[in-house]
Amino acid sequence: MMCTTRHGVALVVCAPSGTGKTTLVKRLLGDFLGFAYSVSYTTRQARQGEVDGKDYHFVDRATFDRLREADFFAEWAEVHGNCYGTPLKPVQDLLAAGKDLLFDIDVQGARQLRGKLEGLFVFILPPSREVLEKRLSGRGTDDAQTIARRMKNAGAELRAADGFDVWIVNNDLEEAYQQLRAAFVAETLRPRYRPNLAAQLLEGWPE
Repeated sequence: MMCTTRHGVALVVCAPSGTGKTTLVKRLLGDFLGFAYSVSYTTRQARQGEVDGKDYHFVDRATFDRLREADFFAEWAEVHGNCYGTPLKPVQDLLAAGKDLLFDIDVQGARQLRGKLEGLFVFILPPSREVLEKRLSGRGTDDAQTIARRMKNAGAELRAADGFDVWIVNNDLEEAYQQLRAAFVAETLRPRYRPNLAAQLLEGWPE
């Protein structure tokens, strides 16, 4: 029996706030327990119970900037005054070892990853502007000003959707999840993740 090593898949999932991305990603992680986790770096302070090197690598801004300038990160972003970054080398090592990685990030981070990693880039879309606004209002967690800002940001993110490999419209949660699951499974079967499979099968095969 052949023993082949599969290269891991980098699955990148982006969506405007309120589209249901978190629910879809959590379900996928629950169904596919083999996803590995890359510990990110951040300049924010550790919260109670968080462990350095396990939850995050906690560093000061000067250290983060030095790492960023050295092209240490696969992707990074500044959010509410704090920086977050995914280290490139551990990601590459995990993928080379056959571990799949899921990146739940914004479109800015996806653009950075596109130039550094091969993978599947998925964009989750709302069925309409009206439905997205209704979902954001229905959560009851944001005021009108925050919702307006999220809707404006959603428009900018949707304009970047052309840079993704797969579009999934989350009109029905179950249907959207099945599409996400199918897209991931199909990606794992692409030859680039098992480049030696056919060659190994042909070893000893008569001409």
